[in-house]
Amino acid sequence: MRQVSGQELARVLERHGWSLIRIHSSHYIYSKAGSNVRLSVPVHGNRPLRIGLQAHLIKMAGLTDADLE
Repeated sequence: MRQVSGQELARVLERHGWSLIRIHSSHYIYSKAGSNVRLSVPVHGNRPLRIGLQAHLIKMAGLTDADLE
């Protein structure tokens, strides 16, 4: 799995239909119509997300590693 930054993951989520509902400090909160899931993506410049957090967010969003390309 390739590590991505919070900014990169945010762009991928938006391409797959997720909407930014609010920003709380450095965390971007996303939701998707028809889903009860809320994703909190930490955006700290270009620092990469930790692998475990990244894997969890991808799984909760219903995406795969291939979607990050």
